[in-house]
Amino acid sequence: MLEIQNVSKTFNAGTVNEKTALNGLNLKLNEGDFVTVIGGNGAGKSTMLNAVAGVWPVDCGKIIIDGVDVTRLGEHQRAAYIGRVFQDPMTGTAATMQIEENLALAARRGKPRTLRIGITRAEREQYRELLKSLDLGLENRLTARVGLLSGGQRQALTLLMATMNKPKLLLLDEHTAALDPKTALKVLTLSAKIVEENHLTTMMITHNMKDAIKYGNRLIMMHEGHIIYDVSGEEKKNLQVSDLLAKFQIASGGEFANDRMILS
Repeated sequence: MLEIQNVSKTFNAGTVNEKTALNGLNLKLNEGDFVTVIGGNGAGKSTMLNAVAGVWPVDCGKIIIDGVDVTRLGEHQRAAYIGRVFQDPMTGTAATMQIEENLALAARRGKPRTLRIGITRAEREQYRELLKSLDLGLENRLTARVGLLSGGQRQALTLLMATMNKPKLLLLDEHTAALDPKTALKVLTLSAKIVEENHLTTMMITHNMKDAIKYGNRLIMMHEGHIIYDVSGEEKKNLQVSDLLAKFQIASGGEFANDRMILS
């Protein structure tokens, strides 16, 4: 479903600020894989997601989604394959538009434009049923402005919008990091439910090692732009946080020992 083949990305090449973010990265995801991604600050996690999404071009290598080489395609062209939820709950929705208007935009993304305007009764009922699945009471607030929602409600709505067309690949970029623990758990539970029900191929970046172990069928650890650990199945289920800490210590020579983002 997703193949990253020998991808490298360096920022500010040839300057004193040169930084190699991805270094010959290779990764293959099978259809339906739910992969959690962990690593220290600057390990290349978000750079990898941005490279896959087409936010910026890579220096070398290939990115293939569902058998299509998208390496030279722009971000808007890859949008037909990808759903994405960002860390900031304010990103991914239009604050001044109504809930149903945001859902309509998401539902029609990538589809041919027509002269028809407005939201039909059938569409409105569909949106109401989708919102019920969130169990947040939003099905009764279809005409409410999104800017009036809480951060958790807005992130749950963004998740719904990102997945309603069943994308080939779902990217979750620390999408609960800005939420309080109770709300983060709610959104994570919703994420896992939606991914499982729709059999979505998913990559989720997290700094919480307990969540990385709990969710998904596979876990990868990144360091200095490449993957240093890849575990799945029963081995992943039996992991402990102490096991991951040991892997970090070995890879980094102990530099992660005081990394609060990793230990959270």
